Amino acid sequence: MLKKKTLIYNIEKGFMAKDIIIYDSVDKLRIISNPTAWKIMQLLSSRPMYTAQVAKELGIYEQSAYYYTRKLNSIGALDDVGTILIRGGTARLFRSTCPSFGIEMDWGERQSEISVDHENNNHYTKDFFDEFIIDGSFDGLIVVGAPGPHGPYRSSARDGHYAVQLAFFLGTFTNIPSEFVVKLDADAKAERVLDNRNIISIGGPGTNIVTAEFNKYLPIKFNESNFWAGLEKGSNEIYNSDSQGLIAKIKNPYSGRGSIIVIAGVRSIGTKSAVIALTNFSEKILKSYRSEEEWALVVQGFDMNSDGKIDHVDVIAEY
Repeated sequence: MLKKKTLIYNIEKGFMAKDIIIYDSVDKLRIISNPTAWKIMQLLSSRPMYTAQVAKELGIYEQSAYYYTRKLNSIGALDDVGTILIRGGTARLFRSTCPSFGIEMDWGERQSEISVDHENNNHYTKDFFDEFIIDGSFDGLIVVGAPGPHGPYRSSARDGHYAVQLAFFLGTFTNIPSEFVVKLDADAKAERVLDNRNIISIGGPGTNIVTAEFNKYLPIKFNESNFWAGLEKGSNEIYNSDSQGLIAKIKNPYSGRGSIIVIAGVRSIGTKSAVIALTNFSEKILKSYRSEEEWALVVQGFDMNSDGKIDHVDVIAEY
């Protein structure tokens, strides 16, 4: 299985890219081409569902839904994106991994000239970071977890270096600020710099005490009694996969000025998924943002080409 991008030319929108999974076996493609399986794929392309939901939505037997869901998951067409509590039990959530599937022969590539409008690509991003940009320069603090044991759990952060990826991204539409804007969470807390500031906090509340400070104010939050238990949207939706992460934005609850952005995962790989979502897939991730005072979504990172690295991200829950 190999993931690629296809180019589509739209007369109104110009060149557009679309992901496609290429199979090395006709048998795998035959599974997807089954009419019931394809209906399941289309249904699960819009949002994650558990198998009993799929059966009810499509009007099929649960046994058939379980059979095809298992088959599609085994060939990488569906992905297990977490669990949800249903009537006291735990159900697995599934989602389609890609909008296109196929097989191909090893010839036919040709060079193509493509121009990219970077200004338009940054439209959603600039809206999202609007308060953080003053006169073209970054205005705020980026807070990462300290690498040594600290906080109530004496934990050590392993995701602080992800701020480098975010900084490169911010540098595409902001200038270098006059002050040094990166702080360790323990320093930011001790120096009491959380009030009246724009803050981007990177890392989960178990290893970043600034994220923990703001967690209770987030519309989608980490379990307050056990930060490593997962993310919660209400009382019935729980997201506890290692590669699931949160991107959230709220007004600074400690002042009349400033906004808080939290980029955090259930584990460090989840934080990486959230950072990649925001930096590499910003147009997809931020298109639903409309300058709300409270906004959040949960993303799931995927390793589509099986090289051990996150290379694709989907939104699985939104507030």
